[in-house]
Parts: sequence; C-alpha cells; structure tokens
Amino acid sequence: MTAEGSPRTGSAAQEPVGELVQRASQQLSQLVREEMRLAQAEMTQKGKRFGKGGGLFGGAGLIGVLTLQALVATAIAALALVLDVWAAALIVTGVLAAVTALMSVLGKRQISKASPPAPEQTMDSVKADMAEIREKAQR
Repeated sequence: MTAEGSPRTGSAAQEPVGELVQRASQQLSQLVREEMRLAQAEMTQKGKRFGKGGGLFGGAGLIGVLTLQALVATAIAALALVLDVWAAALIVTGVLAAVTALMSVLGKRQISKASPPAPEQTMDSVKADMAEIREKAQR
C-alpha cells in the first residue's frame, strides 16, 4: 500500500527511482555474471580443442620420427639383403607414413576449429545486451 492507503499496482511509473535503480543494478550484475560464465565455458571448450590438436600434432611428430627410422632400416635392409627383408621394411614405413599423415590432418583440423580463441558467442551476446540497454535508456 502507498502512503495514501491505496494498493500499489506495480507499474514502473509508481515505483520510486531508488527501487528502479537498485533493480537495474541487480539485473546488470546478474547479466554480467551470466556472460562471464558463458565466456568461461567457451574458453574451456576451445582450450580442450587446442589440447587435442596439440596432442595429435605431438603424436604425428613421434610417428614421423619412427617413419624416418623405418626408412633408414629399409635402406639398410635393401643394401644387405635381397627383396624379402627390405620389402617388409618398406611396408612398415608406408604404414607409419600413413598414420603420420592421418594424425597430422586430424591435429590441424582440431587446431583450426579452436582458432581464434575469442569467445564469439559471448561477445555477440554482450553487444546485443548493450544495444538493448542503450535503446531502453533513450526511451
């Protein structure tokens, strides 16, 4: 009830300015907290993608070293023996090379999905929120 004894209808025109400012402040701080949570979730997701991509690139590097070792073994076997041993070593080298190529492509794909690290969805949401606040402030 108001001071005159009539019930308050709840319209914004009848509320004191202090209450309106307090409510706007609470809503703004809640909005900022929600946007920060969204940004944190986005950055966590991108960090995981960078981790996977980096791990795949590291695996590709290791397999690449093994490929070079197998190629050296193939050359040694080719010089030391006739067809059978070096043919087997060449097959192993080919398989290792295929695994290296596959891991490299998968790692690159993971890294490209994570770049750039800016949380685009959150930034777009904050821009929309700010535009709405400006629009309501001009009324």
